[in-house]
Amino acid sequence: MRLTGRSILLLLAILTCVPAHYVYRLFAYGSPFPKLFLGWAARICGARVRKIGTPLRRDVVFLSNHLSWLDILAEAGASGTAFVAKAELERAPLVGWLAGLNRTVYVKREARMDVASQINAVREAMADNWSVTIFPEGTTTDGQSLLPFKTSMLKLLEPPPPGVMVQPVLIDYGDVAEEIGWTGNESGVDNARRILSRRGSFPVTIHYLEPFSPEDYRGRKAIGARAREAIEAKLLETLGKPLREYRHAVDPVRYTPKGGEPS
Repeated sequence: MRLTGRSILLLLAILTCVPAHYVYRLFAYGSPFPKLFLGWAARICGARVRKIGTPLRRDVVFLSNHLSWLDILAEAGASGTAFVAKAELERAPLVGWLAGLNRTVYVKREARMDVASQINAVREAMADNWSVTIFPEGTTTDGQSLLPFKTSMLKLLEPPPPGVMVQPVLIDYGDVAEEIGWTGNESGVDNARRILSRRGSFPVTIHYLEPFSPEDYRGRKAIGARAREAIEAKLLETLGKPLREYRHAVDPVRYTPKGGEPS
């Protein structure tokens, strides 16, 4: 019943926002309707989003940790950002299409020779939405971990476009992070069904950390390291304990954090 009820509410939100979005785009860029819809969708799915800090409004690259497809709904609803997401999300029923309305740029990690066209797509998304979010871990985690950052997409900051800032972001699902997280071999359809069938709501806190100018750092690896350091510090503060070693079921990565020994 919860799955059916939430699906009906999502459909009503689609029928309200999507036609309005296309009509708006006949006259201007920067449609407000994807942000409105994705914020509604996050709430319908059970997320109760709270912002801490102030997201920059334009000319910004957000670098965020990544737990779930819900991150896109919550963060877009909070800031109106476009996204860079893994190609698997594009194939997810409904979610992929809706994310595409918000100029999500889908990338294939194995398509290393196509980085230049992907970077051009990110630049176009930023021009349309004024901001773009990159998930530099390259996959989702359980909320207790933070993987090394992959910085290939940060080549768009070599050299930085004039006036563009970088703002680190931590998204925190609190005590339900491991339940909400899209990890292991669970398919996108199964994960969406599980989340939409879940009883009650859950908190999502988005921490917008201190922005910095990429011009002050020598290249994408240094920019990624600076952002990761800020996110790791805030995650350690939020958890109140050392980060966990994380091994992804499909793409294993071993990582021992500075905060202490892995659990």
